[in-house]
Amino acid sequence: MDITGRKLFVKALEEEGVDTIFGYPGGTVTDLFDELYKTDSLRLVLPRHEQGLIHAAEGYAKSTGKVGVCLVTSGPGATNIITGLADAHYDNIPLVCFTGQVPLGLIGNDAFQEVDIVGMTRSVTKYGVTVRNRAELGKIIKMAFYIARTGKPGPVIVDIPKDIQTTLGPAQYPDKIDIRGYKPNESVHVGQLKRAYKMLKSAKKPLILAGGGINIARANEKLQIFAEKMNVPVVTTIMGKGALPTTHPLYIGNTGMHGKYASNKAVSECDVLFSIGTRFNDRITGDLNEFAPKAKIVHIDVDTASISRNVVVDVPVVSDANLALEKLIEWAEPKKTKGWQEEIRAWDKENPLEMRRDRGMTPQMIIEHINKNFPTGIYVTDVGQHQMWATQYLELGPDSQMITSGGLGTMGFGFPAAIGAKIANPDKDVVCICGDGGFQMNIQEMATAVTQGTGIVVCLFNNYYLGMVRQMQELFYGKRYSATCLRKRPSCPSNCKGPNDACPKYVPDFIKLADSYGAHGIRVEKEEEIDVAFEEARKHPNVPVIIEFMISTDEIVLPMVKSGNPMSEMILK
Repeated sequence: MDITGRKLFVKALEEEGVDTIFGYPGGTVTDLFDELYKTDSLRLVLPRHEQGLIHAAEGYAKSTGKVGVCLVTSGPGATNIITGLADAHYDNIPLVCFTGQVPLGLIGNDAFQEVDIVGMTRSVTKYGVTVRNRAELGKIIKMAFYIARTGKPGPVIVDIPKDIQTTLGPAQYPDKIDIRGYKPNESVHVGQLKRAYKMLKSAKKPLILAGGGINIARANEKLQIFAEKMNVPVVTTIMGKGALPTTHPLYIGNTGMHGKYASNKAVSECDVLFSIGTRFNDRITGDLNEFAPKAKIVHIDVDTASISRNVVVDVPVVSDANLALEKLIEWAEPKKTKGWQEEIRAWDKENPLEMRRDRGMTPQMIIEHINKNFPTGIYVTDVGQHQMWATQYLELGPDSQMITSGGLGTMGFGFPAAIGAKIANPDKDVVCICGDGGFQMNIQEMATAVTQGTGIVVCLFNNYYLGMVRQMQELFYGKRYSATCLRKRPSCPSNCKGPNDACPKYVPDFIKLADSYGAHGIRVEKEEEIDVAFEEARKHPNVPVIIEFMISTDEIVLPMVKSGNPMSEMILK
């Protein structure tokens, strides 16, 4: 018996094992929402803005490894998710986003709320299609989920015209799909992998570089076994943090623009760089001509297009991280790297990752207290200075996870992504670390967090500025703080060089704002107040708690490498 497209839509979600859908209604998707109203098998989450919606879906997907599902209307509903699609594209997050579309007969007529969302997003989606035949709806949805989750994960968009939703068609939803031209790699070239292993085995100063691909593949345990069997030290990209427990003796730290001194030195001095699951983007490499100048480079990645795109490598291996590590573990034999590890420890002692402790409460102190009070759980960051401090000082083990916006660097990502992570993991602690600038970009999602009963602890670092840009202005632009002071008003002097007694009052008052939403707010100005604040936060498990940490405007993220410079040229003081 034939059924409507709207009924098949819900049936498809149920058969894909979807339990949560993040949706915002509108004219061209009212039929789909009406059908969702009739089922209890799917949790429908209503955020307050489509950008918050898709970031919440990212947090859900990133924290679980499952596909995040979005549903928005046509026109502005669709265009509002473009930033999230790009964010998911660069960070390899599996999403299936359904958009409404005007009826087939109106497409191309500049109808009300008509946009070519598939055309607009072609460069930031793994696959996108407008459904033009009701008989193909089931097949297309099946393709969407398969493409989103397999190979290198990513976002997929399915645009469904309004009349397709109400037209009768086949009730069957396919069990499997075979897509001509899309064959994700499910094997490893053993010959290439053996070449890579032999190169690592013969190295005097070997180094493993673990990228976000390890976390995406959930290959963390295998990486640890391999590193331990080989006795080879490990550095990570920001997205790879947590690939190896941060307390592990073989773990050095993050490398890159704000990486640890010892980590960047190790990359510069190693003779074999054994990289797994990284794109080698500019934040990791700096000046390409000076990147790992003494090393032979191995690159293992599931995406053929990523290999030798930025850094020309000596041994390329196309493989999922799990498959490659399984083989490598079989061959692994311990290496004598004691001298090399002592050299790295000496660099760490020479320039430790440490902020001054004689000038009041610092970001490092705050994160150390987060580590103590929330030793396991999910830490979600926004983008800016606080993000870099989190990547430097957070302790991650097997039972904890860090979620952040890496490739696109999307301010406003953190809070809604934390909501999505908490919805997906109600029994885990979820801590959102954000700045006062980024938090205000999706601050309306406070209503979502309250209505959904998500007990997130928001650690809000307030320095009155858009801190990361202000830091660049301080270091490289003669302290000309153009458009970064969040207190600046027309009455302020145009050449202000920083905070003074004449500064206007900061708005908003985050404590009053939390109260207005039915949440809870706490302000912390001294280190001795931090643990008390966290104890108070635990008394409010079903609403978000904003803890506003008042930090100095002058705090900057160090080390730092100026964009385009070699990673060996670190600003340390």
